[in-house]
Amino acid sequence: MAEITRLATTDSDFASRLDALLAWESVANKALQQTVDDIIDDIRARGDTALIDYTARFDGWQPADAAALKIPASRLQQALQDLPVAQREALETAAGRIRAYAQHQRMQDWEFREADGTLLGQKVTPLDRVGLYVPGGKAAYPSSVLMNAIPAKVAEVAQLIMVVPTPGGELNELVLAAAQIAGVDQAFAVGGAQAVAALAYGTQSIPACDKVVGPGNSYVATAKRAVFGQVGIDMVAGPSEILVLCDGKTDPDWIAMDLFSQAEHDEDAQAILISWDADFLDRVAASVDRLLPGMERQPVIAAALKERGALILARDLDDAVSIANQIAPEHLELSVAEPEHLAKQIRHAGAIFMGRHTAEALGDYCAGPNHVLPTSRTARFSSPLGVYDFQKRSSIIMASPKGAAELAKTASVLARGEGLTAHARSAEYRAGGRGPRAEGGDA
Repeated sequence: MAEITRLATTDSDFASRLDALLAWESVANKALQQTVDDIIDDIRARGDTALIDYTARFDGWQPADAAALKIPASRLQQALQDLPVAQREALETAAGRIRAYAQHQRMQDWEFREADGTLLGQKVTPLDRVGLYVPGGKAAYPSSVLMNAIPAKVAEVAQLIMVVPTPGGELNELVLAAAQIAGVDQAFAVGGAQAVAALAYGTQSIPACDKVVGPGNSYVATAKRAVFGQVGIDMVAGPSEILVLCDGKTDPDWIAMDLFSQAEHDEDAQAILISWDADFLDRVAASVDRLLPGMERQPVIAAALKERGALILARDLDDAVSIANQIAPEHLELSVAEPEHLAKQIRHAGAIFMGRHTAEALGDYCAGPNHVLPTSRTARFSSPLGVYDFQKRSSIIMASPKGAAELAKTASVLARGEGLTAHARSAEYRAGGRGPRAEGGDA
C-alpha cells in the first residue's frame, strides 16, 4: 500500500502537522550557497573560459572554444523542420493558445489631464534583453520554453537569450523546436549556476540581461537569488504542488491520477487532497494503491506521497476553503459541482482549475495561462508569470504653470517638515515668486 499522511481538521495537532507538511526552504544549504558564490565570482572574473571549464566538468563534454557553446539559429530551425508532425502540431497548438492568452495581459500607456492642465500618466516599456534558463538534466521541458519565451515576445522584449545544459553534449530536439516557435533570438549550450551568472553579468559571448527567468535545480535557484538586484528574476521556485478540493462526486481514479501528475516531478513535490467526505478519501486512497504500481515513475511518486502528500478530512466546504487559502497552493483544483461560485472564495492560489473535467495537466501544456506559478505558499503575495513581468512602468508628470504653483504649496510644507530645504525651494521657484534664472539667497 502507498504511504500517505491522513489528517483531519478536527485533530488537536492539525495546525502543527500541516505547518510541518508545508514547510520548505529550497536554498538553505550554506555549502551549496558558497559553491554558487564561487561559481558566480569565477564567471565574472574569467567569462567564457570559466563557462568552458564548467561545461566540461558538469556536462561531460569539452567545448573546443566559446563559439562551440552557441547553438546556431539554423540548428533551431532544423530541429523544428525535422520534428514528427504530431509533436510539431502539439507545440504549435500550445504556442498559439499561450500567445492568445498572453495578448490579454499587455499593459498599456495611460494618462489624464487635471483641470489646471497638469498631465499625469504611465508609460509602459518592454525590457531590452531577457535571459531564459531551460532545464536539461534529468528531463527536458519544451513546455517551459513556450511558457517563458512567448509572454516575453508578446511584451516585445527585443532580445531573448536562452541557455540550456546539454549533458554529454546532447541537444534536445523538442526544446530547440520550441525555442524556434517561441522566437528565441540566441541560444547557448550552458547550464547550472554558471549559466545564470553569465546571463546576469555577461561574458565575451553571452550578453548581460536585464532579467533572468525559468526553472532549474537548487544550484540554479540559489544563483538566481544571488544575482537578484543586479538583474530581475521571475521567482525562486520550490517543488511542484497540487491541492485538490473535492466534494466526493468525482471519479476517485481521476483524483488519484491528478495527485500523481505533480508527485511524479520529483520526490519533494507535494500532492494534497481535501474533502469533507471521509468515504471519498478512502476511495481515493484505494485508487492510489491500485494505480500506482502501473506508473512509470512509481518510485518517485511513492516517495513524494509519503514525504509530503496528504489526504485531509475537513468539517465541511467552508472549512476546506479556509484550509486551501492557508495552504496557498501553486495549483488548485476545484473538483466540485459549482466551481465558478466557489472560486470567488479563493484568495490564494497560483492557478485555479475549475470543474471535474479540468485536469491540472492541461494548464501545464496547452490551456493558455502560464504554468510558471508561485510555490511554497508565495501565492499569498505573488502571481503567475505573465507579459507584465517583461514590461516596466514609468510615471509621467507634466505640471502646468498653474498646477506647479498649486502643488508647490503642498510640496513646500512637506519638504520643510522633513528638513529638506532644497526640495522646498525647487518647488517654490516655480510657484511664481522666483523665476527659473533667479539667483541669490532665499526670498
